[in-house]
Amino acid sequence: MWRDAVLVATKDLRVEARSRVATNQVLPFALLVLVLFAFALEPDRGVLRTASAGLFWVAVLLATVLSVSRSAALEAGDGGRDALRLSGLDPAGVFLGKAAAVAVQLVALEVVLGLGVVVLYDIEPTGLGTLALTSVVATLGLAAAGTLYGAVAAGLRVRETLLPLLLLPVVAPVLLAATRASESALGTGVAGIDAGQWLGLLGVFAVVYLGVGVVTFGSLLEDS
Repeated sequence: MWRDAVLVATKDLRVEARSRVATNQVLPFALLVLVLFAFALEPDRGVLRTASAGLFWVAVLLATVLSVSRSAALEAGDGGRDALRLSGLDPAGVFLGKAAAVAVQLVALEVVLGLGVVVLYDIEPTGLGTLALTSVVATLGLAAAGTLYGAVAAGLRVRETLLPLLLLPVVAPVLLAATRASESALGTGVAGIDAGQWLGLLGVFAVVYLGVGVVTFGSLLEDS
């Protein structure tokens, strides 16, 4: 399973490195979202700083939809999905590999977006350890859930519009927990917020969707 996961992740990352979809489309889109938020709230810099954690994670969620849609589309043409089914790869390894590739792209995206928040929203980054841990755990959950629902929508003609409707409500707990944990680290939220509790929620979400994906991805791959 782990060998197959490495093979699939390497394949997806190589495709992205050559196509540069993440750097030429997904990253500019996410940065544009941050810029639009800055324009909308520019008259009140205090509100912008206070809401910076939530705005950051909203931008990440929207970019996740694009990244997952791209990941699911890699095998959509030229019989790629049939070839994947007939390859003999462990479905659990395929799931973990695709989720890992999405997670790597999202982590790189979050680093750039974090710098954008510092510049645009005039934030002084504090609690870097908590922020890094929040980013890693939240990204695992987003990548796992996104890969799972990407497989659900992959075989449908309206997958481009259906995927956000399926994914965004499901990952709402990630948005909430990641925002609260980030606010605790930055000191911009309500006093007394315990980042550990929100990190625990993120961890549970990630473990659940990783487990569900490992168990069910083979069936989803066959159905799609």
